Amino acid sequence: MIQPGNVFKDNLAQLPAIDGIARIDLVDTAGAVVASIENVQGKQGSLAVYNYLQQAFGTLDARAAEHALAVFAEHTADARNRPGAHPNVDRLLAIAGGAEALKIVVIQKG
Repeated sequence: MIQPGNVFKDNLAQLPAIDGIARIDLVDTAGAVVASIENVQGKQGSLAVYNYLQQAFGTLDARAAEHALAVFAEHTADARNRPGAHPNVDRLLAIAGGAEALKIVVIQKG
């Protein structure tokens, strides 16, 4: 598990590569996909963090969400100040605050 610093870019450099990943699905306890993070420009940082969470924690529960908020560093503060600007961080804030844990399903390319 990494020790997150204060800069997201530096934290991102410590995470596993996401080259072979097509997307990540987040699944609730009923089995419904509640969100997907595609491997596209602008979403790759979130994809890397959620992939790392799956490897490090196996699930997206409050403990994983708290760690991810530290990994997102300055983006976490921005998300708190501008709800809706960072939906993948907003989800972590909700789970850290008591919302339902989610299963992280990594979908490989090809």
